[in-house]
Amino acid sequence: MSRIGRKPITLPQGVTATVEGKLITVKGPKGSLDFTCHKDMTVEFKENELVVERPSDSKNHKSLHGTTRAVINNMVIGVNEGYVKKLKMIGVGYRAILKGNVIVISAGYSHPVEIEVPEGLSVEVPKNTLINISGIDKQAVGEFAANIRGVRPPEPYLGKGIRYVDEYVRRKEGKTAKK
Repeated sequence: MSRIGRKPITLPQGVTATVEGKLITVKGPKGSLDFTCHKDMTVEFKENELVVERPSDSKNHKSLHGTTRAVINNMVIGVNEGYVKKLKMIGVGYRAILKGNVIVISAGYSHPVEIEVPEGLSVEVPKNTLINISGIDKQAVGEFAANIRGVRPPEPYLGKGIRYVDEYVRRKEGKTAKK
């Protein structure tokens, strides 16, 4: 069996889950999330735990087993604690400003880049070079953070660009003047 898939998902205090056919709904203090699992996977609610089971040991079912369990576990963590991604901007003149529901990024282009914040996510700009993205959906938080990082990915020579706070950018040596 899948090592991840066979682990039961324990619901923390304050989090409830309902299973109606293939639709799983998880509600917690921060909100609620829905997920429709694959038709071959079965999810059962047993004694404050969710258990994901698969019908056979085929490669496809093994993949779906672990993935389904991981997605449901991320939903439980999201509605209980939430997810946060932090980005920092490195470069002269690089800054971000939050205007209502739009984040305006100056990243060395001739024009500022405006990105609308998706519904369900909250964005904070504590300093003009730091961006905090938070929400209950792990996939949405990660995708929006990747979209912002994609405006100006960090480059390996000077290290300028937008990067995650805990990201390490491997630096390259520039050209040397040899004769």
